[in-house]
Amino acid sequence: MAAIYKKEVRSYFTSMIGCVFVAFALVIIGLYFFANNLYGGYPYFGYSLSATVVVFLILIPILTMKSMADDRRQRTDQMLLTAPISTWQIIFSKYLAMITVFMVPVCIIMLYPLIMAAYGTISYSMAYASIFGFALMGFMCIAAGMFISSITESQVIAAVLTFLILFISYMAEAIAELIPTTASVSMIAFMILVAAAALLVYYMTQSQLLGGIVGVAGIVIIAVMYMVDSSAFQGAFGNLISSLSLTAHFYNFCSGLIDIPGIVYYLSIAFLFLFLADQAVEKRRWC
Repeated sequence: MAAIYKKEVRSYFTSMIGCVFVAFALVIIGLYFFANNLYGGYPYFGYSLSATVVVFLILIPILTMKSMADDRRQRTDQMLLTAPISTWQIIFSKYLAMITVFMVPVCIIMLYPLIMAAYGTISYSMAYASIFGFALMGFMCIAAGMFISSITESQVIAAVLTFLILFISYMAEAIAELIPTTASVSMIAFMILVAAAALLVYYMTQSQLLGGIVGVAGIVIIAVMYMVDSSAFQGAFGNLISSLSLTAHFYNFCSGLIDIPGIVYYLSIAFLFLFLADQAVEKRRWC
């Protein structure tokens, strides 16, 4: 496991992906830091971090696109899959390598509040809470990118799909406002979501029976719930979409709060994506 981790970290910096990621991240954050906090005199570092989120929606896919897809393309994944370690150890080693690259600029920007303090009075709790939330949000985004990379051998497709997923999550609250709040619309949307989940189960397991059970059981349960109490579906799908917002919890951290639901949200979603990536790789091991 340690050997895979060291190899991955080395590959990110020898292939320049890691250097480019760190450089662009520091340049973008540095520009907002200078414009807002140093030149503009704004005392809240979280404001500058929140302004860089859109840029990181592009940088994170670049970091994660080769994590698993490159091994599939070069057929070097067969060497990993035949190694005497579990697929989870492979996934987690590669994930930790990307976290290490991501934490390089994060550790550097931890100095920025100290620079701000030299020119005025700031709230350290707000500044470092925002950095903590930014790191957690990055952990989740990297896990999402790793899962997408594990289901394709094209780095370009992995990067594009990861960007789309992160962008939709970023726009979740705006999308939720466009969804009708009627109960029937929510019911139909949930059924479509269950059908998509059934297709995912089929893709991950190659079992038509298991995929069919998930789809039929889910649709039946939703239909029964709708007949029993249709009012419970009023605006429910919009609320679900809104709860998946990438930045809602991050903004709580920027305001100086240690958002426990936010910590649980980011870490649980990251674990879910890592689990799905593990299942995708495990399927190839036995195919």
